[in-house]
Amino acid sequence: MEKVESFDLAHENERRSFSKSEEQLVLDRANENEAEGLTVKRAVSLEGFVCLILFIVGVLGFSHIMGFVNFMNTAFSTAFSLLTDTVFYLMALSVVVGGLTQLLTEFGVVSLFNQLLSYIMRPIFGLPGIAAVGAVTTYFSDNPALLTLGNDQKFQRYFKKYQLPAMVNLATGFGLGFIVTVFMIGVAPAGQSYIVPVLIGNVAAMGGSFISTRLMLRQTRRLYGTEAMAVDESQLSNDSFDPLHGREAHTGSIFERGLSALMEGGKKGVETGVSIIPGVLIISTIVLMLTFGPGQGGVYTGAANEGIAFLPWLGDKLSFVINPIFGFSDPGNISVPLTALGAAGAAIGLVPNLVQQGLANAHDIAVFTAMAMCLSGYLSTHVAMMDSIGYPEATAPALKSHTIGALASGVIANLLYQLITFIF
Repeated sequence: MEKVESFDLAHENERRSFSKSEEQLVLDRANENEAEGLTVKRAVSLEGFVCLILFIVGVLGFSHIMGFVNFMNTAFSTAFSLLTDTVFYLMALSVVVGGLTQLLTEFGVVSLFNQLLSYIMRPIFGLPGIAAVGAVTTYFSDNPALLTLGNDQKFQRYFKKYQLPAMVNLATGFGLGFIVTVFMIGVAPAGQSYIVPVLIGNVAAMGGSFISTRLMLRQTRRLYGTEAMAVDESQLSNDSFDPLHGREAHTGSIFERGLSALMEGGKKGVETGVSIIPGVLIISTIVLMLTFGPGQGGVYTGAANEGIAFLPWLGDKLSFVINPIFGFSDPGNISVPLTALGAAGAAIGLVPNLVQQGLANAHDIAVFTAMAMCLSGYLSTHVAMMDSIGYPEATAPALKSHTIGALASGVIANLLYQLITFIF
């Protein structure tokens, strides 16, 4: 009996030792993955059950109204329609715009914009002139492009410690701006022009960025004071590039440089086009099915762009708030800024269908443009960028400030459009 007990005790000690080894392995793996934005959780936890329940409730909710077969057919048909009608167009647009942007960069046009805008940075935005580089960079590309600049010590040297986190708020107010601008102009129905509404949206986005940046500066002053610099001059590396006093260019003749710039920019455009596919197909499909109702005659057929019309219902209930603020012509148009919280590409992917069905007009385009720029990747990139530049503790103030700024951009676009149409 004693031998059996001794064997059981030894076996139990061995099992516990093995469990500790497993736990240590999990901890080691968690530390390795932390730098990649990953973490290790228990194999079975509460969130697994919650996710399963929410998924089942969502499928049953759609299926109860549409029928399960119609729900599935509509989901896949809408995703395919978005791929062929919207994503490929966006990708082509990204390639052309990417090539053009790189060409302008190669021959100094973007640097010229930087220099001109640098004179208004401090009096208007309260930031050093070089912050204009961040705004122009994100306008002609996307928010993640800011990370290269934000981690460059010779870029940081011009900022005080309280100013650098606010620069993220400034730049994200213009994210994906050039592509959003060109796309919005292109969705105008035959015989109409959306150039003026889109320009109004750009001005409103600038206003939203101004409000976001100024609010952020008020909070970062309390966090870091106003004297400390963002980087110690003695710690500057010699190999970092100074974007204020120089620019990089390809070698070779003008023709070779232009061709290289076009090809390089086009390649980046392809990467941008590919990167927006998941957001457009997944997020936009869900949003469209929450926005549109049944097909002709009120019957579900499983065709693309059918749904349960939840967002228009919600927008109608909140119309006493939404209409005075944004002035949308249809309550369901709130879906565009909501989608932009996750991905601007997915948000603008909703617009063609809204325009074709007569749910969005020129006034809405102005508001869409402003909010799509200010909210571009708000939830998906803002946190990562604040962490990347070394200010994770300023993330919450940054999100609060940018929320107010993005909402303000929609209000500015609404009021500015009404003012211009009243005058002219």
